[in-house]
Amino acid sequence: MAVGIFDSGLGGLTVLDACTKRLPDVPFVYYGDNACAPYGVRDADDIFELTKKGTQRLFDAGCDLVILACNTASAAALRRMQESWVPQDKRVLGVFVPLIEALTERQWGDNSPPREVAVEHVALFATPATVSSRAFQRELAFRAIGVDVEAQACGGLVDAIEEGDMILAEALVKSHVEALQRKMPKPQAAILGCTHYPLMEEVFQAALGPDVSVYSQANLVAESLADYLVRRPQMRGPGEVSMFLTTGNPGRVSTHATQFLRRRIDFHAA
Repeated sequence: MAVGIFDSGLGGLTVLDACTKRLPDVPFVYYGDNACAPYGVRDADDIFELTKKGTQRLFDAGCDLVILACNTASAAALRRMQESWVPQDKRVLGVFVPLIEALTERQWGDNSPPREVAVEHVALFATPATVSSRAFQRELAFRAIGVDVEAQACGGLVDAIEEGDMILAEALVKSHVEALQRKMPKPQAAILGCTHYPLMEEVFQAALGPDVSVYSQANLVAESLADYLVRRPQMRGPGEVSMFLTTGNPGRVSTHATQFLRRRIDFHAA
């Protein structure tokens, strides 16, 4: 009974890996829109159309529930999809809410009014499209008050990670952290607001220093998904086979994905 995971490229494999470890009996169908990555420099309408197309492919593969592991898609397309496109018997969920619930120490489904929380100064590292959408700040405002968020658009970082150029990626992380610290010298927490960024979590932590709590999404999303499926077991779709789909070159994407997860991954044409 399959669950779909959508991403603009390879970053969502961090979420997939955590979900398969947390839910080993659930088949997952992964869709990477590698031909159109990165999404972070595209406009909202383009992201909406691409995300809709990929989500439909996952529905067609037998997934009634799709997780948008791509933060840019969650920020720019999710609400519009939920309001105008997602069929009644399907669900599409994003990755911001589990992260914000962990940051604000609120339980899943807690709909009480926003309140003050322990953290006051938060750094958000994300793609340019996610930063410009202000979706993270909007979702945070539903749950917390008095939190100052300083966002840093991390141009070029997804491209470097997708290409496997970790030397460039490390240099970019350090540069973006320095730029953030010029605006917010002492953040208490840092949000890695892109599913590619956990691959550089140690570099972010080293650049930010030991006093900053770094939040990345993979394990938080996996726990939230497990809880969701306990409460809504009917959302496990009819699909029975795990598979990896890509709009890019399957051989090239498989090679990079295998390097990503350090286990053999075979992608097929979407």
